[in-house]
Amino acid sequence: MKKYLIYILSGWLLMACSHPVNNPEKTGEWPKIYPDYIGVTIPATIAPMNFNYIGEKYDRIDVTVKGSKSGEIHVNAPTASFPEDEWHKLLESNKGDSLLFTVCIKNENKWKQYRPFSMYISDVPIDYGVVYRKVIPGYEVYSKMGIYERNLSSFKERALLENTMVPGMCLNCHAFNRTNPSYLSLHIRGQHGATLMQIEGNHELLNTKTDSTLSACVYPYWHPEGKYIAYSVNQTTQSFHVAKAERIEVMDMASDILIYQPKTHELLLSPLLQKKEAFETFPAFSADGKKMYFCSAMGKPMPEKYDEIRYSLCCINFNPDNGTFSERVDTLINAKKLKKSVSFPRPSYDGKYIMFTLSDYGNFSIWHKEADLWLLNLQDGSMRAIEEVNSNNTESYHSWSSNSRWFVFSSRRDDGLYTRLYIAHIEMNGRVCKPFMLPQEKPQEYYDQLIYSYNVPEFTNEPIQLEHRKIENEIISSKRVEVKIHK
Repeated sequence: MKKYLIYILSGWLLMACSHPVNNPEKTGEWPKIYPDYIGVTIPATIAPMNFNYIGEKYDRIDVTVKGSKSGEIHVNAPTASFPEDEWHKLLESNKGDSLLFTVCIKNENKWKQYRPFSMYISDVPIDYGVVYRKVIPGYEVYSKMGIYERNLSSFKERALLENTMVPGMCLNCHAFNRTNPSYLSLHIRGQHGATLMQIEGNHELLNTKTDSTLSACVYPYWHPEGKYIAYSVNQTTQSFHVAKAERIEVMDMASDILIYQPKTHELLLSPLLQKKEAFETFPAFSADGKKMYFCSAMGKPMPEKYDEIRYSLCCINFNPDNGTFSERVDTLINAKKLKKSVSFPRPSYDGKYIMFTLSDYGNFSIWHKEADLWLLNLQDGSMRAIEEVNSNNTESYHSWSSNSRWFVFSSRRDDGLYTRLYIAHIEMNGRVCKPFMLPQEKPQEYYDQLIYSYNVPEFTNEPIQLEHRKIENEIISSKRVEVKIHK
């Protein structure tokens, strides 16, 4: 066995040495690589940041990665792929500092050496993984889709639930409590519709539609104590643009907000969150659980006035001791004054910020090319566009890591059609670092062939435990826990 391993290693070294970099032509240009990882900040546990060279035609790539403190990886191959064990050792040895990448390209027996670039390794940890839905970006019908979990330290992805379990099933609106997957809410649409609720290993399927509410519950957000979960109830429709860059418009005809109490199976309502003259949606609890943020727009005739609907960012006080709301709603960002529309408010768990998506109108910003990410500073009330991560295409759904120092978001910047996931680091002073695309083992091949969009990315601090077969059988059955209105 030892001799066999020695032969393999010797063969690998011979292959690497058979293409030595001799007298390269040096250029001051950055190498054209995909994904663009030049100058990004990464966590010390991230999977290897493999990349492809996408400049002129070439025969071979040579990459030397040197740690500013210690260590080195050398790759001489058709693509820049780094051994996982060596990669993680190099990152751990240089945590809090940087790596220097020197890229050389061989073409017609001549080598060209590009300007070296750095990756910065943060000493701030990131969570175990990220969970997302992958779905073909169709409109009226949907094909195979599912909820998947990706280990961020490797390329391992596993399916949590797929709609192949039950024909015609749609899976969406998954949520965890501050990245803790022990508190899970996941919505199932279709003939066997239900809300899957799992708390500390115990799960049940809920029927959340009542005679007093508009629809079944969607757009969930857990209270930090885990005793409550906020939802919106929405009557949603969609239409197609005839002569616009956007393909589709998804809009609410009506919407309200409520809170569900899992222990009692009761819905808590407030007249301030169920106004007939207003659309309320996208609830999110503050870091201390004493406020609930949400988006609200004055109702207009729909769909005739769809492009005049603009959502403000509002908040209402909430008492977690008795599950009651205050008698006043405050407006934090006024859509009428801003002439823009707010969606997906996501408070950081350290209480410093609210990140949100800003678009020209409406609330379903994933089809709005102008949609960008913004940051509201809760300490001084200032807000700004996050220019460090925004592009000339759609930036949309986003969520925070458990320590509020990383965030993940979806973007169409790659090709304008498919949403891909990007991760960015935010420093203590609020500066946001250049984002990086979710790493893949063979990135260009993977993303070129992928016909699915990523959406609703959520960090998780440990692997999710689900009893797949048992849940499948319960979905098919008609047994549901009926929720009721709190009197």
